[in-house]
Amino acid sequence: MSDLTENTGALDTSDGIYFAPLLPWQQSLWSQLTNRVSTSQQSLPHALLAAGMQGMGKRAFVWRLVAWLLCRKRDTHPSGACAECESCQWLRSGTHPSLQVLPLVSMPVSAENISNRETANSSAKDKKSAKTASNSALKIKVDDIRALQPFIYQGGQGMRICVLDHAEQMTVAAANALLKTLEEPQAQVHLFLISDTPAQLLPTIKSRVQQLALQTIEPASAVDYVTQALGSTVNREAVATAAIEQLIQLANGAPLAAIALAQAPWYSKRALWLTTWQALRSGKRSSIAASDYWQTQLSIAEFIQLSELMLLDMRRVCLGLSELQKDISLLAALEAYQPTDSGLEGFATSLQQTKIALQQNVQEKFAYDKLMQELAYL
Repeated sequence: MSDLTENTGALDTSDGIYFAPLLPWQQSLWSQLTNRVSTSQQSLPHALLAAGMQGMGKRAFVWRLVAWLLCRKRDTHPSGACAECESCQWLRSGTHPSLQVLPLVSMPVSAENISNRETANSSAKDKKSAKTASNSALKIKVDDIRALQPFIYQGGQGMRICVLDHAEQMTVAAANALLKTLEEPQAQVHLFLISDTPAQLLPTIKSRVQQLALQTIEPASAVDYVTQALGSTVNREAVATAAIEQLIQLANGAPLAAIALAQAPWYSKRALWLTTWQALRSGKRSSIAASDYWQTQLSIAEFIQLSELMLLDMRRVCLGLSELQKDISLLAALEAYQPTDSGLEGFATSLQQTKIALQQNVQEKFAYDKLMQELAYL
């Protein structure tokens, strides 16, 4: 399911994330950590790891905690940073002298700076170079870690915080360079590592950090939060409790990912995808006609996400498991005709190849045409 949620659950990356309301399922951990700081004079562990799938709110928690730790008025604001003191204003401007962030693109910035960043990205020579630049920007290299050393080892400067987002993107050399810092804790220096895929972190790194308990979310809490966030309708359709529970299941229990999934333009077109597949397979519709239609509905990237979800559920049914999507007629469609394992695998491979082709600046129309031709033989 990770492919489906890789573009969902994205939180606000503006400076407002420092002062956003605490997510309900994080209240206990927040109280535990803030009480520990308030009563034990900043006795947080030297290095903390916020890990788990996207959409559970780990980044929201870390940035909120960073803001509170640096806030000048935290003693009178136990529930979060004041958003008014000099420290909080430095955070808003992205110039806090006691905070270092790797990679730099992960630094929460003001709306104005976001606009400037998007303008810079749009001026790239083409989509391929922009995509390459984006992927490269997430890498944490050994020189990046070495550049942190003066900041970490300077004395008498009060609390200093380093946030390493996408920590799994560290090169081996960078991880080895970080080990020295982890093995030699400095007074009032705190490191926060954030990772969507902690299994990719070196064991030596994981053994030297304390993981934050952010992964457990009670189902009832998740349902309540998603229900409140979505309101009574999604895409102008009423949302029942069963639909909310389905969203959360599809998002592997991650509430923020479930909300993003519901709001994704492709989610409401799942039944239409099924109808298109049946029409293509039966020869009632040509692949070119289907391609032309879908190009007016979704981008190719959105169609790929939709297709990945449909393939996932089709595979479940073919293996004798129950379908995840109870609100479309998937089971009935598969009772009439069931794709072969090789057919499902072949179409999944085509989706991955199309992703790669798009990074190489292949035109979306050609990619759409090819996928529809292959969907007809699924």
